[in-house]
Parts: sequence; structure tokens; C-alpha cells
Amino acid sequence: MSNTRATVKQIDVTRAVKGAVAAGLAVGRIEVDQRTGKIVIFSECGPGANTGNEWDEVLP
Repeated sequence: MSNTRATVKQIDVTRAVKGAVAAGLAVGRIEVDQRTGKIVIFSECGPGANTGNEWDEVLP
């Protein structure tokens, strides 16, 4: 198996996170796909955020 260059480097993730924070986003989770180089940043609370079980509000 040969060594290949990384498609995503730490500086790429750092720049993406700094940009998201500068835009006012509260970063909750980051996903990085090493094969494609895709960086996805999820907000801490927003559309599609996993806030828990919907029944937590119903049950005491």
C-alpha cells in the first residue's frame, strides 16, 4: 500500500471552523470525508440538530 497525500489537512478544518464561528455559527459537530475532501460543519442547535428524544418533554 502506498502513502498518498491527505485530501484534507488540519489547517483546512481550522479555517472552516474559524469561518463558521466568525459567521456566528455555534459549532456542534464536524464531519470530514477523507476520500472526497468534504468538510461538513453542523451547528450546535438548529435545523436538523439532534436535540434528543421527542418524548423527553412528555415524560416527567
